[in-house]
Formats: sequence, structure tokens, C-alpha cells
Amino acid sequence: MVQIAKKRKEALTKVDKNKLYPLTEATGLVKSISYTKFDASVDVDVRLGVDPRKANQMVRGSITLPHGTGKTMRVLVLCTPEKAEEAKAAGADYVGLEEYIDKIKGGWTDVDVIITMPSVMPKVGALGKILGPRGLMPNPKTGTVTMEVGKAVKDAKGGKIDFKVDKFGIIHSQVGKVSFEADKLTENARELLQTILKLKPAAAKGTYIKSIYISSTMSPGIQIEPKSITV
Repeated sequence: MVQIAKKRKEALTKVDKNKLYPLTEATGLVKSISYTKFDASVDVDVRLGVDPRKANQMVRGSITLPHGTGKTMRVLVLCTPEKAEEAKAAGADYVGLEEYIDKIKGGWTDVDVIITMPSVMPKVGALGKILGPRGLMPNPKTGTVTMEVGKAVKDAKGGKIDFKVDKFGIIHSQVGKVSFEADKLTENARELLQTILKLKPAAAKGTYIKSIYISSTMSPGIQIEPKSITV
């Protein structure tokens, strides 16, 4: 029999599985049931009533969280020499082109965001099998294929996140850290959830948001009342 750790057992007693918690209450509760020794991430999972296999029901987007994610983002900019200084001045961790394309082909993907220019996409596109599964492929829809590389770097460093519904119809996204004040977690989560609401596909029928859960690393999930995200 698998034994439940004392702290996890204590956390489980604080969460009512049958209750839908208002967003403001849920963010406070998730802080109180986190028992890791490190500053755990706080994540939101949203199950949508869409069929992601159909192009007209795909839900994806990007937002800049009001209070950032609490994570230091490592940014790689793949660009031509005339844009290199702009990228470096904006705070990019790695800037270059051919040398980094070769490194990626060799298996290196030690970054969180890759930004590039439209003219460079043919070369970057060849890396799709490596970058795609890791969620690192630049995309114009998320602002990571742009001529404004400096702005894109600042957005990524400032708490911009990209999200996309997976094949099961679920969006997973980090909205902060346990060390954040509860009201900041609330504002970050509300920004994400309201953005997802606005992106409802016209082809989606029935209930759009089926369930919302918030949790920290290794904590139980807390179910959020969908109506509370617009209050």
C-alpha cells in the first residue's frame, strides 16, 4: 500500500473535492496547502469543450501576466547580424544564427523561448521536429516571429506566456509561484482565464469551460467556480 506523506495528508484535508471555490479563495488556499521546500510553481489547468483536432476549434494565444511568472526566462534570438545588438540590448541570453542552429541540430535546447525574424524562418522551420515537441517553435501568432525582436525579448522576460489547448482539450499554464501574494496570483490567473474566454471559437458548441483547477507543484488540485473568473 502506498503511504501518503503527513504533509500531503494534511493538505488533502483542507481541500473539499466537491466544492467549487471562488478564484480569490482558491489562490489563498493553494498557498496554504503547498508543502515543498522550494518555491513551487502555481499552475492553472482549464478543460475546454472544444475538439482540438479541428482547426476551427483550436485555442491558442499569448498574454503578459500582470505580475510575471516568477521564472527567469532564458531567451534565444535567432537573427541576422543587423538585429543582434537590438536583441542583446533587450536582454536576450543568446543571440546568433548559424552557430545556434547547429547546436540545436546537435540536441541543445536549453532555453525557454526562441525568437526569430520572418526572413530566418525557412532555416528555423527545418528544426521543427526538435523544437515542436518541446514547445519552442517560434510562431507569428505568439509574437515570436517578428522584426521587433527587442520588444519580443522584453515581453518574454517580463512575464509573457504562450498557451495552447492540447489534444485532450486542456490548457496548462503557470501563473506564478507560491511565494507570490494571493492577490497577485488571483490577478495573474484572472488575466489568463479571461483571455481564454475571449478566444472561444465560434465553432465550439455547448459548455466552453468545463472545469478549472489550480494547484502548486505536488499539491492537490483545487476546483475553481468558472463564474468567479469574471468578478
